[in-house]
Order: sequence, then C-alpha cells, then structure tokens
Amino acid sequence: MPSLNVSFTEAELEGVRAAAAAEGKSLKQYLHDLGVREMQRRQFVSGATVWADRLREEFDEAFPDEVPPAERDGAAAA
Repeated sequence: MPSLNVSFTEAELEGVRAAAAAEGKSLKQYLHDLGVREMQRRQFVSGATVWADRLREEFDEAFPDEVPPAERDGAAAA
C-alpha cells in the first residue's frame, strides 16, 4: 500500500498529536481519516452544487421573494 512522509514543525506536530488523541486515534489513523474525510467533503459539496444548480430556476419561480435582488429580472452579472 502506498504511503508518504509528511513534514511538520514541532508546534504543528504537537497540535496534530493532540487532535488525534482527542479523537482516540493513532497519529497515522487520524491523518489517514483526515485526508479521506476531506475527499468525501469535496465530493459532497460538488454534488450538492450540481443539485442546487439543477433546481435553482424551479426554486426561484416558486419563491420569487427569495431571489437575490441582483439576479431578478435577468440582471445577474455573469
């Protein structure tokens, strides 16, 4: 399985060790989970953005008072 070495300052490493201990994880497991969690967060945000963009026009029609003023009447800047 691939691995990598990551450099930290003493202060950074102290903070990361404290965060790992607070979650009851080893430093290795904590850093692994942190990277995976960030990847999953980015995938979620990307999917949520696509979903919101797909429904934006329908929402704006249903709730015209919720449309930001700059975007009303097609006045949105591209």
